Amino acid sequence: MEIPTLTTHRLVLVPVTEQDIPAYKKHFVDYNIIRHLARAVPWPYPADGVESFLKAEIFPHQGKDRWLWGIHLGPDPKELIGAIELWREGKPENRGFWLSKAYWNQGIMTEAVAPINDYAFDALGFEKLVFSNAKGNAPSRRIKEKTGAQYLRTEQAEFVDPAYTEHEIWELTKEAWLHRRRQAE
Repeated sequence: MEIPTLTTHRLVLVPVTEQDIPAYKKHFVDYNIIRHLARAVPWPYPADGVESFLKAEIFPHQGKDRWLWGIHLGPDPKELIGAIELWREGKPENRGFWLSKAYWNQGIMTEAVAPINDYAFDALGFEKLVFSNAKGNAPSRRIKEKTGAQYLRTEQAEFVDPAYTEHEIWELTKEAWLHRRRQAE
């Protein structure tokens, strides 16, 4: 299945390609971003880590059971500044994201997840999405709250930053998302 380009007021979300690797490296390989991720992500991050991840984990599955969009400032996107990934098989989550530190606290990620949620529920047929964040990662938590996800529980987890020892599990149902979208119109 071909992955569509999605747009918002300020953003263009396009499927990540090999041409995005330099920008992905530039914006992602930063301890301030990676520290919030699961311990499975290595730190220090390997020099070929972005290429290896995209070529082994994303590109073979892109549009099948994984979907990865690069976040670009519109209307003339030049460089990926973050990414949002969906995956069918939740472990426990179905969506993850990151954003370059230079763009934090501008509402970009809250804006970016809306068309991704629409796509997941409308085109991909998800009935619910499960999310997680490191307990203590308040900006990630706020995105979930702002988009109508319901907090379910806290569980033990390991992160790149050993100060994080638990993650919060959230759920957004299709019904709750559609209700929220109707209210916003």
